Amino acid sequence: MLDPERRFTGLELADNVAEALQAVLPRMAERTVAAVTVEVPSYADGFSGRMGQNIENAVQMALGAFLRLATRAEGTAAGTQLSPALEGAYELGRGEARTGRSIDALLAAYRVGAGVAWRELSSTAVANGLPAAGIARFAELVFAFIDELSGSSVAGHADELATTGRVRERYLERLGQNLVAGEPIETLQASAERADWEPPKSLTAVLLPSVQLRRLASAFNPSTLQLSEELLGVDSAESLSLLLVPDMEGPLRSQLLRTLKGRQAWVGPARTWTQAQTSYRRAVQCRALVVAPGAEVVDSDEHLVELVLGADADAAEDLRRRVLAPLEQLRPSAAERLTETLRSWLLHQGHRDAVAADLFVHAQTVRYRMTQLRDLYGDTLNDPKTILELTVALGIPRSNTDSEKGDAQ
Repeated sequence: MLDPERRFTGLELADNVAEALQAVLPRMAERTVAAVTVEVPSYADGFSGRMGQNIENAVQMALGAFLRLATRAEGTAAGTQLSPALEGAYELGRGEARTGRSIDALLAAYRVGAGVAWRELSSTAVANGLPAAGIARFAELVFAFIDELSGSSVAGHADELATTGRVRERYLERLGQNLVAGEPIETLQASAERADWEPPKSLTAVLLPSVQLRRLASAFNPSTLQLSEELLGVDSAESLSLLLVPDMEGPLRSQLLRTLKGRQAWVGPARTWTQAQTSYRRAVQCRALVVAPGAEVVDSDEHLVELVLGADADAAEDLRRRVLAPLEQLRPSAAERLTETLRSWLLHQGHRDAVAADLFVHAQTVRYRMTQLRDLYGDTLNDPKTILELTVALGIPRSNTDSEKGDAQ
């Protein structure tokens, strides 16, 4: 690739022409900035006052370096005459990215500046006797120089966006980790500010297989936080990801569930953003306790009983064994029938016909079984505390506790 400095050589100028061009630089820089301010509205405020003077000085220095380089004879050492201008253009591109302006505005400014510079330089050169061949070469060099500056600014703009994007991603990931870990509110606020993330009213945790994350990325608010590594309470060998979705409480929750439909996911409750840890914990707990098919959304709000009863599996099993102790003397099949009847009796508040319909048996069968149960339990079936313990114990999901009991036998 041709060295950029070698592109700007071979322009033969008489001493009077070179001096005239150098003399016009201050006026040309001033007119260039004025034209950019008028023709590129996004710079109207930025190029005013002291900043405008700084831009004028930068334009004058860049074009002065160009003239010294362009009038250098071929084969003459160039030194570093072009490098400062290119470095300045690169930093200008980075600065534009930091202010949030697109590269289009800057390239438009270069085009306007090139037109003004060429009109000023060419008219001065012609007025001082530069021949037509020299003018043609001069035009070629001016616009080649502007192209070099534009390219350097584009590179700076792109590099800054890439760097800023990666840094912000790391900040957002750290914010998500802090939320899941339940860090103090001061830490969370500082982390959110560092990530340039506007806190929402609430966050809802969605736990799902990582392979499904990419297809969902565009379905949620851009402020949605994502975590795919080092999820607390999840085996590191499992490929799971977490979404913390903003403002999905109330009626909007059904919208979230519809978006997830057809995918495997566990959805925690909506919580204020500083309490997102509780939503995440609920989603993890729901995944551990609620049995669901592979492509089904599990709404933790619909499984609160299972979650409450399954919070301490050992305590739940101890309670179950204790309240069902009167049935231990029976054959397993008889004990199972009476347990099933007792559960239905509790759920239907002792309404015999409702129990019979639930169990698909005759009402007299229910009456007979309840007589057996009263013989086994005695007056304790009238005791509110016993009724509460039986209701809780028999409310434990059969998919968890009954299967474990059967395996033990």
